[in-house]
Amino acid sequence: MAAFLLRRLANRLVLGALAASLGYLLAAAALDPRAGYEGRVPRPPDAVVDARLTALNLNDRTPLADRYRTWAAGVLRGDFGRTSDGRPVGGELRRRLGVSLRLVTAGAVLGSVLGVLAGACAAVRRGTADRLISAGSYLLAAVPVFVLAVLLQSAAGAANDAAGVRVFQWVGETTPGESGVVDRVQHLVLPTVTIGLTQFALYCRYQRALMLDVLHADFVRTARAKGLRRRSALLRHGLRTAVAPLAAYFAYASGLLLLGGVFTEKVFGWHGIGEWLVDSIGRGDVNAVAAIGCVAACGVLSAGVVSDVLHGALDPRVRAAA
Repeated sequence: MAAFLLRRLANRLVLGALAASLGYLLAAAALDPRAGYEGRVPRPPDAVVDARLTALNLNDRTPLADRYRTWAAGVLRGDFGRTSDGRPVGGELRRRLGVSLRLVTAGAVLGSVLGVLAGACAAVRRGTADRLISAGSYLLAAVPVFVLAVLLQSAAGAANDAAGVRVFQWVGETTPGESGVVDRVQHLVLPTVTIGLTQFALYCRYQRALMLDVLHADFVRTARAKGLRRRSALLRHGLRTAVAPLAAYFAYASGLLLLGGVFTEKVFGWHGIGEWLVDSIGRGDVNAVAAIGCVAACGVLSAGVVSDVLHGALDPRVRAAA
């Protein structure tokens, strides 16, 4: 299995490097850092603008290949360059990444775990429970994440009015002047529920379909013939087999998680990676956009590695082939 994981890791590292490079090349070719100086009064002379952009490796008059080599050499040293206003990208990236991780981690874990359990339950308990869970997951999957966030805000506002106190908070990570645990939890609830519901819908539908495929499989019938109760046979043999393909799906779902995090940050006013990406694109800040692309590529790469480990641990055929 170690050889299998090393091969997969090598492939993913190559893909990650290609994705990060492509992200920089697209940002450098499409964005216009020079536009940020056009509206200034008085407008800086062209020579001053060129000198400033060249110092930041953002000058569009420098050949793209030269800018890429400078950027790639810096990334290999751990230096992502500077933003259009001269601040180090690395420091801002670390701060924003911490905010984004606090935002999405709890919702992603809760949503995926509950989605797997609900999907398996829907497949096993055919009837009213199956119809309710399936209808709920299809409805959640059909609602865009930013619409879901706004609906939750409206519901939370109505709940606050009914209770007569502000049970839920949804603007920013904390209330200005407050730093207590209760205040942070109040601000975290709605974003967590938003992320969790979107992940729940994805995993629930997929897990239900996988579980239906193994309900009447030969190995489940054999386990029951040997004396295991239906519930024990499904949990010990059916669910483990049905979860194995879901481990491969985890890597692809991570991309949707990143996209959902971008919208969630903007709706709830969290100053994380997603908000920074949108603002940086508007400013034409190539280095910031490229750094975020690197982080996204590394995130999907890490999710792929975790997916490979889980797949190998759950599926004996992978260990045998390796």
